[in-house]
Amino acid sequence: MIAKRISKPKSLVVFSDDWGRHPSSCQHLVRQLLPEFQVLWVNTIGTRAPRLDVATIKRVGEKLKQWSGKPDSSELTEDVSTHPNLQVINPRMWPWFCKPRDRRLNSWLLSRQLAPQIEALPQPVTAITTLPITADLPGLLPIEKWVYYCVDDFGEWPGLDGNTLRTMDEQMIAQADEIVAVSEHLQQMIESNNRESTLLTHGVDLDHWTKKKEVPNQHIDSITSNLSGPLAVFWGVVDRRLDTKMLTSLSKRMNDGNILLVGPQQDADPDILSLPNVHAPGPVPFADLPNLAGRADVLIMPYADLPVTRAMQPLKMKEYIATGRPVIVSSLPAVKEWSDCMDVCDNSEQFAAAVIERLDGNIPNEQRHARTRLQSESWASKAKQLEQHLAADSLTENPTSSRSVSSAV
Repeated sequence: MIAKRISKPKSLVVFSDDWGRHPSSCQHLVRQLLPEFQVLWVNTIGTRAPRLDVATIKRVGEKLKQWSGKPDSSELTEDVSTHPNLQVINPRMWPWFCKPRDRRLNSWLLSRQLAPQIEALPQPVTAITTLPITADLPGLLPIEKWVYYCVDDFGEWPGLDGNTLRTMDEQMIAQADEIVAVSEHLQQMIESNNRESTLLTHGVDLDHWTKKKEVPNQHIDSITSNLSGPLAVFWGVVDRRLDTKMLTSLSKRMNDGNILLVGPQQDADPDILSLPNVHAPGPVPFADLPNLAGRADVLIMPYADLPVTRAMQPLKMKEYIATGRPVIVSSLPAVKEWSDCMDVCDNSEQFAAAVIERLDGNIPNEQRHARTRLQSESWASKAKQLEQHLAADSLTENPTSSRSVSSAV
């Protein structure tokens, strides 16, 4: 096996979700790193294969607009020119990965478009990827170090090509120089592939969630003005990870109130959407969410107990806690460390009863005290941990060989 010395990077190439499209953990971290690094952010096509549905058609339209070079005028997309060290690019890609020829085509397309731009960056360059679809790129691009920031178990995600993504995930794990995972469950999955990883849980922007909650907001007014009675609010992707029994039970108990599911819909259970007091208005800009939280009587996170939910660490959990509102969640590994800050429920009956109990907006003193731990969970502190990991000068095996050890922060 060939070893190489890794030195502190001067530039980062990031493969992740579209910059500004929604506030992912990777975007939060990279915003904190921008003063120190030149960043080339690569908007990818994501992990969801095209289908004949409205969501795919809309997404195709977004990508065609990006590839044409036209600015995205969507109110949900931020201005990409927010920092002089940030460059956002939209390489053309083939929207499938399921067959070897699809993967060969994509690796050729990406390497051809990206290599000249990476070579023009201040050297050395480190790549951070949150997506297993980059598994064919190590060795093809002028990258000194690959960091796999493992944020989800994509092989278990509803609506995705699980077998293909599982294969690419395992290959990305094998090839990465360093691996950072957001949950202990993901660390266990990585360990089953004979690698070690560093745990880096999500942070939270306390200022964002505690300021301007009561400022008038026409967008939120339009969503909530016709909803009378108590209001339970969820924000995030509305899909099959939501627990139908929990929401059905809550709907029946909240016969004089409403449940608001804010976020993009991806094959959501129609039984949930057909409940008489459940409303799903679509996504809301990140900047407007504190105002929405201020209108809520309780914030809810009713995820079903599934392999994909056991692996994830929802960004919204710490965001919910930071708002100062009552928080009711289903019992998952990610909530264990913060269970003293919320009401954690094992079944649909407990969930509905806890929501009803907290509709007065009051939080027990012990929960309020426990929430002070958020002060040490800023994105700035999380980014500092990641930066130490990126800057570590170490010997590592060639990324194209099989490895069993990665250094930790």
